[in-house]
Amino acid sequence: MSPAAFIAVDWGTTRLRASLVGPDGAVAATAQADSGVQSVAAGGYPAALDAACRPWFDAHPDIPVLMAGMVGSRNGWVEAPYAPCPAGADEIAACLCAVPDAGRSVRIVPGVECCWPDGSYDVMRGEETQALGTGVRDGLLSLPGTHGKWIEMRDGRISRFATFVTGELFAAVSASFVGRLAEEPHDDPAGAALAAEAARPPGGLTRALFQARARVLGGDLAPRGVRPFLSRLIVEAEIAGALDLFGRPKIVHLVAGEPQRSIYRAALAERGLAVQDYDTPAVTLAGLKTIMAARS
Repeated sequence: MSPAAFIAVDWGTTRLRASLVGPDGAVAATAQADSGVQSVAAGGYPAALDAACRPWFDAHPDIPVLMAGMVGSRNGWVEAPYAPCPAGADEIAACLCAVPDAGRSVRIVPGVECCWPDGSYDVMRGEETQALGTGVRDGLLSLPGTHGKWIEMRDGRISRFATFVTGELFAAVSASFVGRLAEEPHDDPAGAALAAEAARPPGGLTRALFQARARVLGGDLAPRGVRPFLSRLIVEAEIAGALDLFGRPKIVHLVAGEPQRSIYRAALAERGLAVQDYDTPAVTLAGLKTIMAARS
């Protein structure tokens, strides 16, 4: 095996993804495991990392490891402090958190914190690596998820960002009385179209959410369209909130997989916004490479 530069690890809540990165930046091998942060017992992180990467450690005993994601959270291996905005690759690399007693060189990418002029405070962990991995120097990024992020990049640095609990809210409402009339398969696209209309009248999100139930009872929303209706409605509220905060961009840089990619693209197109797509694993790896290069 040829010499290697480092092992890049994306360690999230449910999965661990690792890449063996060569000196030229090319990926020589990959590995993944279901040993996400939520399933690793206290003290079990060294063994979980070893199980995923043992052949690489055997071939390259001194290879450094750079990790991003929830592995650096309070529930992870070591809680990595937050770097303040504005934060680019240099600032983030300067705040890397060394893992003590790991038996090798292991560092965790810090999260990033944002203090707004109105006193609002926000944090993220993992998305900062993805933001750097997009290569966007100036622009607005959307990263959908359980706690979706909108990130403003200025001169290649994370200038400010905001979190929207879109995925968590969707799960809660879907399981509530409002979403109880939903039936499988949840594939009626008419539900999303109705939600785009329901988001426009005055009254706000909490009024609009009840439309998922009222329209089924009224006969113009099929039960299998309830979840698409709720999903699109909550996404519409997120986008409206993000545009209130950051203004209307020329293009939204969307980091997402399916089905979020299609949902967000449709909602953004409805507002006349252009979209540039990015693959989440690809930008995560690119961000880890960028941070490692800044550390060198």
